Amino acid sequence: MTKPAPGPDQPPIPVRLVTFNTHHGVGEDRRHDLPRLATVLAAMDADIICLQEVDRHYGDRSEDVDQALLLSRALDMQLAWGPAIDEPRPGEPAARQYGNALLSRLPILISDVHRLPGSGEPRSALRTMVELDGGTLWVTATHLTTHSAEERAAQVAALSALHTGPMEAGVVVGDFNARPDAPELGALRERFTDAWSAAPAREDRSGWRFWHRNDGDTHPAHSPSRRIDQVWLSPGVTVTSAQVVDAGGASDHLPLVVDLAVRSGV
Repeated sequence: MTKPAPGPDQPPIPVRLVTFNTHHGVGEDRRHDLPRLATVLAAMDADIICLQEVDRHYGDRSEDVDQALLLSRALDMQLAWGPAIDEPRPGEPAARQYGNALLSRLPILISDVHRLPGSGEPRSALRTMVELDGGTLWVTATHLTTHSAEERAAQVAALSALHTGPMEAGVVVGDFNARPDAPELGALRERFTDAWSAAPAREDRSGWRFWHRNDGDTHPAHSPSRRIDQVWLSPGVTVTSAQVVDAGGASDHLPLVVDLAVRSGV
C-alpha cells in the first residue's frame, strides 16, 4: 500500500549534524589516537558526522590504518567516502588516500565525489543524499584550500553548482579555511544561510575570553580565534541550535554540532 504524501502541516524532521576536521586523528599532544577520536564523536550523539582530513592507509602518521572504516565500525554508522588524495602504492592492495568522510545513522541513498579546481593539495567535495523518516537531506562535505582566496572562490562556485534546483533540503559543510563573511564565500551566501548566525541558541568554547563569547570559533583548538568550520543551509532546512564542543584534545580543530529541522516531503 502506498503511503500518502506528506502534508504541509507535518512537523519538520530533526537531524543532528556534526562537522569536524580531525587532523588525521592526531591531537594537540601529537599522538595518533583513533579510540580517543571515536570516543569524542560518540559523545555527540549525532545522526550525521562529516569529517575532514581523514586517512586511509596513508602512512606512518596515522599508523597506516583505514581510519574511515574503523570509525564507522566503532560508531556503528554507515560510511560514505570522498578521497581528495588517491595514490596507488606499488605492491600494496590498498591505495594511499586522504579526504572527507561522512558517517550516518540514517540510510545513505546516494554518494558521489567531485574534484574541486585549484593547485597544490587536491581538494574534493563528497555529496550524499540521506534518507529521513518522511524526507531526504542532501549533504555536501568539503575542505577548501589554504592556497589563495581566488582558488577558494573557484571551489565555492563549484560547490554551489553541485546543489541543483530539486535539492531543496540540503547543507554544505566542512572546513572552508575562511571566515563566513569572506569575499570568496560570496557564492554560498547568495544561496545558503550560515547556520551559526541563524541559530536561536548558540554555545561555544570561548571560556574566559568573554569578548569572543558566542563567536563560534573552531580553530585552533587550544585557543580558538577563527570560525572556519561551518554549516550552510538551503531553504528547506532550518537550525534550532548550534554549539562548538570540546574535542578532548583529539584534533587541532573543535567540532561544530548543529541541530537541524528538515522540511518534510522534500
